[in-house]
Amino acid sequence: MKIFLVVAITVTILGGYAFSHIVSERQAAAQRSATTKPETPFFCDRTALTPEQRKRQQELGKTLGSSVLGIQELPDGFEFEFPSDPSNYQALTEFTPLERACCPFFDVSIRLEREGGKLWWRLTGREGVKQFIHAEFSSWIKR
Repeated sequence: MKIFLVVAITVTILGGYAFSHIVSERQAAAQRSATTKPETPFFCDRTALTPEQRKRQQELGKTLGSSVLGIQELPDGFEFEFPSDPSNYQALTEFTPLERACCPFFDVSIRLEREGGKLWWRLTGREGVKQFIHAEFSSWIKR
């Protein structure tokens, strides 16, 4: 009878432990999925822009593409160097939200170095984005 009681207590304890472990794993998985944003596919959503915005994006892209001074390849994208003048900065600040609207999977930043230094436009993202950037901005890269 003592053996039966010991076995019953042991099974109850192990079952309780297993149950609590399963519950905590499910809670952790639910929390992870609640905080993870869905990722958009790699394609430009041209419907995100009006025809006027699309035309302006193309104009700015040509202007900026012809102004690229240098390119730094990064593990997850590229950084483009531009002449550090107000017109290039203005063009980048207008171009960036248009680009982000149709390609929300990009991480984008504009960087001005101190003391009149360089102007950089950084375009990066998750795995696979670098190849997409290389294809979409090939005219900027192959200068």
